Amino acid sequence: MIDLRLLRFFIAIFEERNITSAAQRCHVSQPSLSSGLKQLEEELGGPLFERSKKGVVALDSAHYLYPLAVKLVKEASELPGLFKQKAARQKLKVAVMPDLSQRRLAGLLTRINQVVERLDIELVDYHSAADCRLTLDALKREDEVFMPLWSEDYVLCVPKGHHLAQKELVEPEDLNGYDFIECPPCEAHQQTIGLLACADMSLNLVAKAEHKSQVMSLVLAGFGISFLPDGLVEDEPRLELVRFNGPRMYRRIGLCYPSHQTLNPVISQLIRGLSLGQEVS
Repeated sequence: MIDLRLLRFFIAIFEERNITSAAQRCHVSQPSLSSGLKQLEEELGGPLFERSKKGVVALDSAHYLYPLAVKLVKEASELPGLFKQKAARQKLKVAVMPDLSQRRLAGLLTRINQVVERLDIELVDYHSAADCRLTLDALKREDEVFMPLWSEDYVLCVPKGHHLAQKELVEPEDLNGYDFIECPPCEAHQQTIGLLACADMSLNLVAKAEHKSQVMSLVLAGFGISFLPDGLVEDEPRLELVRFNGPRMYRRIGLCYPSHQTLNPVISQLIRGLSLGQEVS
């Protein structure tokens, strides 16, 4: 590997065209500079200059090396500053639950970028270790604080052309015996099952899925109908969203952060900044 000090010697000689002037510029003795030039020429495998009584004349090899040497020396001088800039940037790792509205998630990230300066953000899997979590209020842990950000209503979803889509308003009894796709952790689904059970009616549970996006795929495939968050299905043209005559079913999404320890300064900034805004839309 070429010593950057030798490249600096070379640049000075190339620009000064004189060994004595180059030595003075580099604050070294003339013999040291000459020795450094000789070492560089040996490492590169050939002469760079032709000596004369008036100074030195740059050979073709020197003209080829000069822009490369300037670039390398410049980049090396910038490295400490780049590392200082990187170290000065703030860092935040956010665990994001699946099946969120991509539009509202993008809106939240835009606001985060606005309220926290010089931020390096990392979005990780929901079950990964993180500084904070974007999740449902129902999934808040005992040692966390929940900061609400937006809510999503559950809507009855059927494939395009489904006969339920022809109804202006679907009554609970219209769902009796219907093929239904369940997401077992979902409160809205359990609420619907309970609502029908109170009237001695039931759904025909034909399929289950762990995530809402999987439920949506099953609905689109014709396995049955289901309730899904409006934010998740807002950009899916193959689904019909049907009005349902029942109690409002919704979920609240927000930021969960630790309550039992000194807050990450970035999270403190984030909470202050988000508190000044309106609900993410």
